[in-house]
Amino acid sequence: MTKFCKSWRFLVEEMNHSVRLTTGELANLWTQYINDTMAICVLTHSIETTQDQEIKDVLQFALQLAESHIGKITAFFNEENFPIPIGFTKDDVNLSAPALFTDKFMLAYMLIMGIHGLTGYAGAVSTSARADQRAYFMQCSIETMELHDKIVELMLEKGIYSKPPRINTPKQVDFVNEQSYLTGWFGKKRPLNAMEISGLSYNMQKTVAKIVLEIAFAQTCQSKELRQYFQRGKEICKREFDTLSSILTKDDLTSPASWVSELTDSTIPPFSDKLMLSHIVILISAGVGYFGAGLSVSQRRDLALKYTILMADIGRYAEDGAQLLIKHGWLEQPPLASDRNELAEK
Repeated sequence: MTKFCKSWRFLVEEMNHSVRLTTGELANLWTQYINDTMAICVLTHSIETTQDQEIKDVLQFALQLAESHIGKITAFFNEENFPIPIGFTKDDVNLSAPALFTDKFMLAYMLIMGIHGLTGYAGAVSTSARADQRAYFMQCSIETMELHDKIVELMLEKGIYSKPPRINTPKQVDFVNEQSYLTGWFGKKRPLNAMEISGLSYNMQKTVAKIVLEIAFAQTCQSKELRQYFQRGKEICKREFDTLSSILTKDDLTSPASWVSELTDSTIPPFSDKLMLSHIVILISAGVGYFGAGLSVSQRRDLALKYTILMADIGRYAEDGAQLLIKHGWLEQPPLASDRNELAEK
């Protein structure tokens, strides 16, 4: 039986090496390479400036994961003779720059980034056909769940974890028996349900983190054009937060705490303008998807409308950021399909 298992694993490995990566698998690896090289820059600087040893241990664990991912992705690309992306390098981080964020915010920041990672890995597993790719991203998911658990436990221990609002336990199972359950534009609105509250609270937590990043990057970037872009983003994020918060407030529900006070007064940039702009564009683009997830579980029409407006608003902002990346030559091109018309003309 042991010989059979070994032979089967050998056969699977041989099959994986003989089958080229699909576009979905290439996209997963390429995206993770870009994101993890960015994470390495942020984490290496944060580890240099973090004073709290418990938080530093979490950051070092996250750095080890990111560095191991880069090694494995590089190996996958080399097997395919695929060019290694540039992503972000030591030129994009200034390790001698003072802290830009407090230790507590870095823990909250890592919570949000870990959630982004878990979402991405789940998608990568579902779009991968090769066994080695599925195994790799399942391992990434397991590692990131361990990281997430460490972060949540430490935030709870330090009393800085923002829990979603609580509601009273229902006394019985009910079914919707009136069409008014879906209304919300006019007249009396029904109270929010648990799924809607969760979606609002979750999106607000991510928005709070983006506000801090926008303020910090406007405070330290070298380009006036980018400074204006980040300041505009800060105002957009504040409007998002206020819009979602007002919905919770009407049902006497609490909103997540702000992290704006967890920002230092340093104006020395720890990161390149390229990294800061790319980071915001990536987060904002992902935000469109997370608002979409909130929309998908909202059964009140007024909530659906608000989410749709917010998605359009930040979608335009993300596109403007992408235009700035192109203007400065910072937008690395993902793998493209062959242009058959162009080839036919040669």
